[in-house]
Amino acid sequence: MVTSDNHDGRREETLDQIRHRRTKLDELRGRGVEPYPARARYVHEIAGVLNDFNALETTEAEVTLCGRVMALRSHGKVTFADLIDGTGKIQLFLKHDILGDNLYGLVKLLDLGDFLQVVGKPMTTRTGQPSLRVLRLKLLSKAVRPLPVVKEEVDEEGNVVRHDALADVETRYRQRYLDLLLNPESRERFAQRSRLLRLMRDFLDERGFLEVETPILQPLYGGAAAAPFTTHHNKLDTTLYLRIADELYLKRLVVGGLHRVYEIGKDFRNEGLDRTHNPEFTQCELYAAYWDYTNMMGLFESLMGHLAFELTGDEVVEYQGRSLDFGKPFKRLPVLEGIRAAAGVDLGLDPAGELDRAAALEICAEYGWEFPEHTLTGKIVMTAFEELAEEHGLLEEPVFVVDYPADISPLAKRKPEDPRLVERFEPHAAGLELGNAFTEQNDPDIQRAVLEAQAAQRELGDEEANVVDEDFLRALEYGMPPTAGLGIGVDRLAMLLTDAASIQDVLLFPQMRPRS
Repeated sequence: MVTSDNHDGRREETLDQIRHRRTKLDELRGRGVEPYPARARYVHEIAGVLNDFNALETTEAEVTLCGRVMALRSHGKVTFADLIDGTGKIQLFLKHDILGDNLYGLVKLLDLGDFLQVVGKPMTTRTGQPSLRVLRLKLLSKAVRPLPVVKEEVDEEGNVVRHDALADVETRYRQRYLDLLLNPESRERFAQRSRLLRLMRDFLDERGFLEVETPILQPLYGGAAAAPFTTHHNKLDTTLYLRIADELYLKRLVVGGLHRVYEIGKDFRNEGLDRTHNPEFTQCELYAAYWDYTNMMGLFESLMGHLAFELTGDEVVEYQGRSLDFGKPFKRLPVLEGIRAAAGVDLGLDPAGELDRAAALEICAEYGWEFPEHTLTGKIVMTAFEELAEEHGLLEEPVFVVDYPADISPLAKRKPEDPRLVERFEPHAAGLELGNAFTEQNDPDIQRAVLEAQAAQRELGDEEANVVDEDFLRALEYGMPPTAGLGIGVDRLAMLLTDAASIQDVLLFPQMRPRS
């Protein structure tokens, strides 16, 4: 634990370093050196030079590199420096006899974090280190704030052990630029996230889906049970909402004849932050005409196997110490069967033919949950399921939780054999909810009745209940074919496939509580 005295001491030390660097900045300008030039000559990458090192050294070819100085070791009139450029690291050999007084004087004014352009010839040092004998150099950017110090050592087994001064996760989230600069594993994780998005697009494109864009600012929000962020359009003098889901606009496109569509983009929900939630998140939503939720299960299974193999080299993924096999079908776990297996209570045996509200309330009471009188029975049932599922580890292996209560699934079709439930599934793995899917409701009269019932719930205080969207209902009246939809939480998918413990680890700039 760092005491406040230590913290103040480190802060003063940092201020001293900044003052020292700014003195160097003034000296550079006094010498006529522009510390922030507008032009740079980026010709070669370090990785390419290292790959072709022997040939380049043999032919004494000149190479031009640009990068950041990450180490400096001065020995009188010889200085060694480490230069990185995002593709690799190379040692620079800087010698007074080669560079002359002016340029070697510039070397003496360098600090860790400065950006350089260097021209030189590959050489191997007496210790066998591939290096670049620098002939000319140019300062590209002076770093006036010192980088955190990261030390490396090799353990007895030959592994590189890094003592990271940026180990504090909050600092890594708030100052992601330092995290990326100092932690190679963080850079690789975000590169993997980028590959993940490209793979998802390719997978859907190859199956005839069309990528589209729908409004983020919406006059009405819908498609999920969530509270929105609200804003105001000055010119139109109207209230607008950041979308909580893409669903209702994408289904309008299905009505319009775009029978397989998807969108990957940001959604926003005005809710709390924790290990698996961020108010701004990335979602992939897709819709396919003439499909039902069983077709979507097959698509999701294929997608997960494909992503796992392409990103990790195996359909079996290691996540937080457990193995998850995405090369085989997901298990199917109906909500009521999960409750019956975990608690020995059958919520489907209510004499009135409804779900057994009293039994669900009794289960929830054991976990300290209480509900207002107007709370929908389905919400109570799902609270009981979620508590039992977590306690009994029902959602650890890849599994589809299926057949949800109808009253909390207003946009889904009811099961013909049991109208208390809907054709809906949520994929889970390692306790992470990865998505949500329905056989979509396409009967405009039923959809209106359900949305109006949701509006009544809003009047009773449920701010996450759906609103009545008249234009969406109008679209359904023109006719929407049987359709299935699926929403995938891209951030949680990235967590799973990069072995990240928290959603903040896969968001470049996660939402953080303001510092006082």
